[in-house]
Order: sequence, then C-alpha cells, then structure tokens
Amino acid sequence: MLEFAEPGRTDRATLFVEVILPLAIAKNYTYRVPFEMNHSVAVGKRVVVQFGKSKLYTAIVASVGNLAPEKYEAKYVIELLDDRPLVTAAQLQFWQWMADYYMCTVGEVMNAALPSALKLASETRIILNKNFEIDRTALHDKEYLIVEALDIQPELTVSDIVKLLGQKTVMPILKLLFEKNIIHISEDISEKYKPRTRTFITLNPVYHQQESLKELFLILEKRAPKQADAVLAYIKLARHQKAITKNELAEESGAGASSINSLVEKEVFIAEEKNISRLYYEDQAIFDSFDLSEQQADVLKQAGDEFKQKDVVLLHGVTSSGKTQIYIRLIEEMISTGRQVLYLLPEIALTTHIIERLRQYFGANIGIYHSRFNDNERVEVWQKVLNNDYKVILGARSSVFLPFQDLGLIIVDEEHETSYKQYDPAPRYNARDAAIFLANMHKGKVLLGSATPSFESYYNARLHKYGFAELTERYGGVKMPEIEVVSIAEETKQKTIQSHFTSVLLADIGQALENKEQVILFQNRRGYAPVLMCKICAYTPKCINCDVSLTFHKSSGKLHCHYCGYKEDAPNICPACGSTHLEYKGFGTEKVEDELALILPEARIARMDLDTTRSRNSLQLLLNNLEEKKIDILVGTQMVAKGLDFSDVTVIGIINADSLLKFPDYRANERSYQMLSQVSGRAGRRGKQGKVVIQTYDTTHRVIRQVIESDYTDLYFTEMEERRSFKYPPFYRIINLDVKHRDSEIVNNQSIYLAKELRKHFGDRVIGPEYPLVSRIRNYYIMSIMLKFEKEADSINKAKVIIREVITQFQTTKLSKGSIVQPDVDPY
Repeated sequence: MLEFAEPGRTDRATLFVEVILPLAIAKNYTYRVPFEMNHSVAVGKRVVVQFGKSKLYTAIVASVGNLAPEKYEAKYVIELLDDRPLVTAAQLQFWQWMADYYMCTVGEVMNAALPSALKLASETRIILNKNFEIDRTALHDKEYLIVEALDIQPELTVSDIVKLLGQKTVMPILKLLFEKNIIHISEDISEKYKPRTRTFITLNPVYHQQESLKELFLILEKRAPKQADAVLAYIKLARHQKAITKNELAEESGAGASSINSLVEKEVFIAEEKNISRLYYEDQAIFDSFDLSEQQADVLKQAGDEFKQKDVVLLHGVTSSGKTQIYIRLIEEMISTGRQVLYLLPEIALTTHIIERLRQYFGANIGIYHSRFNDNERVEVWQKVLNNDYKVILGARSSVFLPFQDLGLIIVDEEHETSYKQYDPAPRYNARDAAIFLANMHKGKVLLGSATPSFESYYNARLHKYGFAELTERYGGVKMPEIEVVSIAEETKQKTIQSHFTSVLLADIGQALENKEQVILFQNRRGYAPVLMCKICAYTPKCINCDVSLTFHKSSGKLHCHYCGYKEDAPNICPACGSTHLEYKGFGTEKVEDELALILPEARIARMDLDTTRSRNSLQLLLNNLEEKKIDILVGTQMVAKGLDFSDVTVIGIINADSLLKFPDYRANERSYQMLSQVSGRAGRRGKQGKVVIQTYDTTHRVIRQVIESDYTDLYFTEMEERRSFKYPPFYRIINLDVKHRDSEIVNNQSIYLAKELRKHFGDRVIGPEYPLVSRIRNYYIMSIMLKFEKEADSINKAKVIIREVITQFQTTKLSKGSIVQPDVDPY
C-alpha cells in the first residue's frame, strides 16, 4: 500500500487518492479529487467512484498525494461519504498483512471486513424496512421518490436509483435513508438479536401480612380452588428460591396459565418480564458474584505472570473447569485500565448463554458482532467500536475486522475449532492466527482457551513461544464423566442391538429418562441416509453439479447435495436398470431421530443440525426447550459439541465413532479426539457425574483409549512423531493451490503445467497435482497442488512471492483461459 506524504493543501491543488475497491484486483486504483473535496478527503474515509464502464463502487481511501497515475488518466471521485475516517490506519495495516499472508487481494479483505451497508455498489439491492413507520412528510424530494419507487417495486438496485434520480451521486441519499432506518440492504436481512426473556411472578406486598393472606385463601378456596393451589405453590417455592418463573409456578401448582393470569389481573400476583441468562438459576449466583476455586485463582495468577513475559498464553482446561470465570476476571482487569477486549467464539449461534452471561456481568460495556445480526445493527456496533463506546466485543471470526482503538486483550475461546477458519470466499484466514497479529499491532495480549488445544498451539507452548496455564479439575469438584465403549460388531453378533442403538446405550437412556434427566446423541451426518443404492445394479444417484452422492432427507422427501444445494425427487424405480429394489445405506441424524421415536415412543425427541437451525428463532427455540426440559433426547451433529451447557444432561451417546476415526486426513486423530472429548464434556456438568457411551466397531482404537483416559499428551506425542516424519504442521507450513475449470481435461493440463513451473523453484516440496476427495463442485473440476515449506518466516515469505509470480505468469498464458487458481495458506 503506497503512503504519500501529505502535501500542503490549497483549494486549487490537484490531489489524487489511491483507493481500495471491494474487488479481487491486484493493485489499488488512483482517482482525482475534485477541488471542493481537497480539505475533506482523508485516509480511511469512503468515496464513491466509477470503475469499469459504468459501475459505481464505495471505496476506501488508502492514501492521499499529488502524484497522478502514469499509465492511465485518473477519473474523478464522484462523492465523499464520511465526515471522519470510517476505517483506521491500524485496520488498513491489518488488511494489508492479511492480503500478504493469505495470498489474496486487499479488495477481497475489504469485502470481508466491511458490513455490506458500508460498501454500497451498483448491484447492491435496496428494500424498505417494513418494521419502521415512515413519516413521509419529513422526507426530502429525492428521498420521497426512492421510497415511493420501493412501494411500487419491492427491491431496487443502486443502478436503478441512479436512473430514477438522473444523477450519479445517490450514495449520500441512500446513506441517510439507511441511517434513518428506512431502508435495508437486501442481501443481509436477518432476525435482530432478541435477548431471552422470562415472566417472573412475585406476591403483592399487601399479602405479606398473615391476616390478609389467610383472608385471601378463604375466598379463593371457595371460588377458585386452582388459584388457591397456585398461591400455596408460590409460598412453598418462595421458601427455597428468590426468583420464581411463571412456568415453575404452573408446574409446581398444577394450575394452568389461565389461573395465574387471573391472579395477576386480581393483583394478587405481580408479573414482570425480565431478560435472563440461558444458564440455570443455580449458576446465576456463580456469575453474579463468584469466587474462584483455589486452582482457578492459581491459574489466573499464573496467566498474569506469563503475560509479563509472553504475548500469547494457552489455557488448557478440562471441560467444565470454569475457564469462563477466568476470562471474566481477565476482562475486568483489562477494562479497568481503559483498554478494549475482544472475546472470540467459534460459533456465536450456539453460545447464546455465554453472550448473556457476559452481558449480565458487563452490561452496556459489551457489544456483540456476528453475521446473524442485520446490517443496521452491525453498522451501529462498528461505529460504537470506532468511538470506543464498547469496552468488550463478543463475536465470531469476522469481529477481528472491527475498528478497535486500543485493543488490550483477545480471548480465543475453543481455539482448536475449525470454525475459525474461513473456507470461501477469500481471504481464507484463520481468526485465531489473525487475532495474534492484531493483538501484536495494538501491543495487546492473547489468551487461547481450550480443553483440547490444537497441536500448533500446544507445540508453541511447549517451545515456550507461548505461555502455558492448566486447569486439571472441573469447577465445584464435579467428576469427569464415566466413559464406556461398546462394540457394535459384538452386539450385532449377539443380536442385542436395536436399529443403531446398543443395549448398553438404550439401558442408560432408559435410566436417564426414569430419573427425569436429559440425553444427547451425537451422529456426525445430517439427513436420513447418505446413500441411496439399487440392490440389483448398484446405481447411486449423484449430484448433477458435484462429484458426490445425494443424501436422502425424509423431511422434504428429496435427495439433497450438501455442497451446492441441488435437490431432486427420490426415485421409486432405478433409472439405470428399472429395478424397484432401492435401499438406503448409512444413516444421519434424521434417521436416528426417526428410529429412536419407534423404540422410545414416550420420549420427547428433537434434532439439532443445519437443517433444523437455519433460522435464528428455530435454534433459540431448541435451546429454550432443552433448558426448560421440554426435550428428553437431543440428536445432533457436531453442533451439540459446542457450547451447550445444561445441568440435566447426564447421558451422552456417540452413535458411531468410526465415521470420525476412519478419515483420510493427517488431522483425523487430532480432530476425532477433540470431537469425542468435547461431546463427552457436555455430560454431568453440575453435581452429578455424567455417563458417555461410545459405540464403535474398533473398540481398541488408540484415540478412543486416549479419550477414556483424558490423555491429551499421549495423543500429542504419538501424532507428533508421524507429523515430523511426513513433514506436516506444526513442523512444516502448507500452502494448497486449487486449480478449477469446467472441463476436466483442461484442468488436468493446467494443474500439471502449474506444478511443473512450481517445481522449477521448489523441487520436491511440490506434491501433486491430484484430485481432492470431492473432485467436482458446482460444475468446476478441481485439481490440488500441495506445497510444504520449512517453518522459518523468511523462507515462507519468499515462497509466497514466487508462488504469486508463477500464478501471474500462468494467468498470462493462453492455457489459463477459463481457470481459477485459489491459494489456501495453512489449510484445515
């Protein structure tokens, strides 16, 4: 990124700005500044520019100077959108680092970083905000015209509005309409964040006197015995707990909601709606005013001491060891110094209770930022972080892009999670690694927390590059769950298995239901059956766009592709041989739910996977129902391993561990251990010891033994020997190049040519090209080239420069026509 010296400005001086466009172009573009903008244009402000024949884009000013471009005539900036910079100098430096490190363009980083409302372009679609009452008399003429046009046609592009008003300078008008909450950006409309509410019941102080209460009972017993039961139940509950919810009162008294509502109308009860934590009330005391255990206090001190020497500390704490309480203490310490804190979570949707736990603790000081919020909210959070109004930001991976002023601490919770890695589109960054660079820029600290750390982080801690602290026992002295491994093969042989459930698992589920406890069952495949096959000719329906078999979903009655979303009706007759003997192979969460309902018809069963949690409300409803014990058994994919924290879950069933263990990837054992440990950690988190049943064909597998013994270090050392031998991370760095084309023969030739050119520079560090596991996605055939490099920073940086040059040179040849080359640095 060029940085021009600030010239002495006069009204008539000719100024030029280099801008970042939200496009994948290799260089920033230079525009001429109109004289009237000379005093107001500045680095970090947004400008509207024309790029290409006629398209308008919102760009960010990267530098201001008086050098005109040599090779082309600079067009004029059309409009300046901001009174003050929207993007800080530190952010621009961070964007540039990310583009260099992850081998993409600064425009692609900008596209990922800015909420879509801050980067309006010709093709951006605008719609009216239906939830807002518009005072049309207060609108200016041009605003009124836009609103009227949106009444007639529900969606308009920025180009449509340019034509409607007959002028190019429409962005400032749209910006004002957006700030007034009159319009939405249609590509990002979603539910607003809704805090969890409950109705709490208190007895009117009038009836605190014995005489008046006695009088009330005499009246109610004669006229409304159910209401009398409700008052009695309230008095009974009030002896043991301070807060009583309407649901608890209804359950305890056996009186319906109508009886309680009648008592509220008679002013016997007072009903009050409050925002509450997703945690159970016994946890409330822990987090309103909690004391650290002796081990937690030691670990907190140890982390503080490590931070004096190191910028990054790894906190290795077993599941339910109280890592969050340590985070809270560290956040308190940091905000007392006036600095900002970023708390990163792998999947915000599944950690609502952490959001509310911290919101309750830090109140208005905490902001939340993630893709489930609509654009208005994300822009609001962006502005508040820029103004330093929020001291704590809780967010998913995209929150590393916020305009922090003085970032003192970043907490990366569950740092091992693959959700921190962005797969598509570019930048293909890892938020954990980006957070370490970001904190370093702000001279801040990073705490990485996990019960099952990634090998890279643990390796750095063992080398003393990172500090290290460890929590070895669960909070409150709760025992780790008991783990039992059951052989599917043995039970199948003895005919004691029912459907996919062994006798051991069914007995434990039955016991839990009898004790009014809850069960979580884990199966890492969604849908009903992964494969539909003809018994006669072995025909299997495949996706028309991707090289994968289609998964049958019973809820829709269709075959789905989980890569591109293609759907088709499930056939009754084999299209290849005409046979009617079609059968479903394998099983997903839908089938587990279906068959469990036949075995345990009385149990209330729910499912948590991508299909049942597409909207925010459905996910919240699931969590609420689980918490309120309206669900006895929850069946789910890996989503159930992340962030669920419910006191009555005592049994965990892993339906088939082999699907995790038998995977062709050098990280398979590490991931299997992490997944099995994290799922197991959901059991018995308060008081009672939990039970985990692992069903598998391979009961002697090394990873299963290591999970039972919670022996992370044994896993680490055995895996490290293999990784060192075969030159894998953390000893080596990997860069993958995916070459894509719509023609399989062309992509083959292109990838062979590219690999040959790379070998001229890197020799046997280049592996491939070869077809990946899924070799065609969305009608693009894929060939992968892997490059392995020694760990030294210099060698990898030089390698990236050469790889860029080779790709650029390849793209100048006729052979590259129609191809896409996607670099992925540190692939997961």
